[in-house]
Amino acid sequence: MLLEGKVALVTGGARGIGAAIVRVLAREGAAVAINYAHSGEQAKALAQRIVEGGGKALPYAADVRDAEAVRRMIAQIRDDFGRLDAVVNNAIAGRQHGALTEASDEDFRTAFDFGCMAIIHMIRAVRPVMREQGGGRIINIVTELWNLAPEEWSVYMAGKGAMVGISRSLARELGPDNITVNMVAPGWMADEKVDTESEGSKNFARSLPLRRHGSAEEIGNACAFLMSDLASYITGAYIPVTGGRVTQVGL
Repeated sequence: MLLEGKVALVTGGARGIGAAIVRVLAREGAAVAINYAHSGEQAKALAQRIVEGGGKALPYAADVRDAEAVRRMIAQIRDDFGRLDAVVNNAIAGRQHGALTEASDEDFRTAFDFGCMAIIHMIRAVRPVMREQGGGRIINIVTELWNLAPEEWSVYMAGKGAMVGISRSLARELGPDNITVNMVAPGWMADEKVDTESEGSKNFARSLPLRRHGSAEEIGNACAFLMSDLASYITGAYIPVTGGRVTQVGL
């Protein structure tokens, strides 16, 4: 297993792509801290399934936009597991799609809070822990839309664009602490909210070079790789997991 003995935190890990990442990391041997803000029942159920399958997982409630809540969560994870090797910044909420005329200032503030401030709160909290341990891994979940830049996604792009910029700069700044900072950019992935049998989904799959819809677990696979010893010399990378829809970095 790629991650045996490691401890990883996934924010927004109770549902969707976050839950898929959690399942993959647990399958690869990591003990997983499942962060949630409002999906407590889902987080607890997911942790229980992992434990029943022989893995290790615990749920942790915290709004990642709250710096003090993040600090308390990191301290609790360290108390529970003894260490923290990796963080996947996945949590997001609020409006994502819509014309500029429909978007409020609050929509943009929410996107920026999740795409920028939540990442800063997390890295400020985990950096001392990782530095003391001799290093660590930060993985930020960005988006293929950073390359595609379609209309009516300005709110979403405001947050994710901030995340891309932070990732690139902090990869350099945290490198001397042996902390890598990388990005995984999902395409439209199939999770529990996607009907892969719908005509729209099938048409989308046929449009991709790989001719299939990607599963949410394939985002987890990319995260597991970046956390593993196989990726020890990779930092500042932007990895599109898009079935070939994005074929160049385009930064």
